[in-house]
Amino acid sequence: MPPGGLLDDLSPHARLATAVLPFLLALLVRICFGKCRSASWLMTLATVWFAANVLMAPYSASMRKEILSISRRVP
Repeated sequence: MPPGGLLDDLSPHARLATAVLPFLLALLVRICFGKCRSASWLMTLATVWFAANVLMAPYSASMRKEILSISRRVP
């Protein structure tokens, strides 16, 4: 399975939500509970999740098609 294969069936809005919502929830937990150890770990994991989603985005099938179509349009 290619790196972006799990998220290929999701709409662009759902992909954005899967990348951003965990980060926003971790931020909310950090604000509510302060700088505790578990909130820090949650923030770290959410940041890694967001970064992984951003780095995997170009490997999705729809994004590859779009990148290839752009390269064909440019003379």
